[in-house]
Amino acid sequence: MLIPMPAKSKLRFAAIGCHNMGWKDVSTIGQHPQVEMVAFCDVDSRHFERAEKQWPGRPKFNDFRVLFDKMAGEIDAVNVTVPDHSHAVIAQAAMRHGLHVYCQKPLTHTVWEARQLAALAKKQGVVTRMGNQIHSEFQYRATKLIVQEHKKIGKVKEIHTWISAAGHGRSGLLDRPANPAPPPPEVNWDVWLGPAAFREFGGERIYHPFAWRDWQDFGSGSMGDNGCHLLDPLYTALDLTQPLSVTSDHSGMNDEVWPAQETVTFVYPGTPYTDGDTLTIHWYDGGRRPNWKYEGVPSGAEMIQPASLLVGTEGYLLVPHWGTPKLYPEADFADYQLPDPGPAHHWHDWVDACLKGDTSLSDSFAYAGPLSEAVQLGNVAARFPGRTLEWDPAAMKVRNLPEADAFLTKSYREGWEVDAVDA
Repeated sequence: MLIPMPAKSKLRFAAIGCHNMGWKDVSTIGQHPQVEMVAFCDVDSRHFERAEKQWPGRPKFNDFRVLFDKMAGEIDAVNVTVPDHSHAVIAQAAMRHGLHVYCQKPLTHTVWEARQLAALAKKQGVVTRMGNQIHSEFQYRATKLIVQEHKKIGKVKEIHTWISAAGHGRSGLLDRPANPAPPPPEVNWDVWLGPAAFREFGGERIYHPFAWRDWQDFGSGSMGDNGCHLLDPLYTALDLTQPLSVTSDHSGMNDEVWPAQETVTFVYPGTPYTDGDTLTIHWYDGGRRPNWKYEGVPSGAEMIQPASLLVGTEGYLLVPHWGTPKLYPEADFADYQLPDPGPAHHWHDWVDACLKGDTSLSDSFAYAGPLSEAVQLGNVAARFPGRTLEWDPAAMKVRNLPEADAFLTKSYREGWEVDAVDA
């Protein structure tokens, strides 16, 4: 059993990724009264402007390796808010320095990486959290109480989850630009590429700073972008583990970008909160919608999105991504008061756990690892549309389709490898 680290009066924090969601993470963590901002790191020096205005004079780096070499002894914790393909290499380096880590979702770019980060976090005894911040919001935590404690919808028979977000479209391209532009002087393109094979910068907003989500080498499409959010309350409310199988059907894809529209079917082992030996989750994105006929429930086309509908033996529960859970048929639950799960703060609760050095208060990678594995399995299935992948989590292999195993991991550029971790 790991012994908690000594409690600290201040958490010395260094930011890795300071733009867009990075700024949200950094500025929110920095609002905690016991956080001391000590350094900032971003591959694009144009992203330091707000940090310098709010915390002037702190050291700034465009390479996380230099940050760790020069300041590791002066840092207690970091965020990793960068494109998906570099999550694992940066988070692993941070944990090997004994640093607590807040890493954005999906935890990693591949199934294999998720397994390594979860194992290393446990081995190092560091406090971790994945940046699926809605995990701590009212609607997701109330869902668990509605299902597990109040048992309002009985046993769950199946689930539909839908979102309009497409797997690509941000850059407007389906292939690499024919005449790629060089990077501006403010961008350290080599570090931005990190583990990925070299390619030209291309131009602003083709990959950096946001459209990288479209591209298979860097992002994880809609499944990776949104799966760790929308599947999260299903995992917590039903105590889900690893899927038994995954099947993908989509609008088509090449070797560069993710599908625009996708339907993914996950089959999970049953739990005490499900009806039967298995549970099926139907995922729809890119504008695809579920088509159900449940008495007393609006059609899938009429429902708000993004959201999930839990189909129970005694009712139905709508879980919006942002919004108040709702039970159907409405007349059956007119007098029901939603439970109050109490206050929580996704970022500051992690800071508090870091200050106490207590992984029992935030051991997120132990939970986020399997959730991210499932999300990335959905992306593996996308490469074999219409084929059901039978998953063996213990062996980390696809039982019935050995050629799919190659996509559980990826090749790394020399010097940017993620190491295997002994469990």
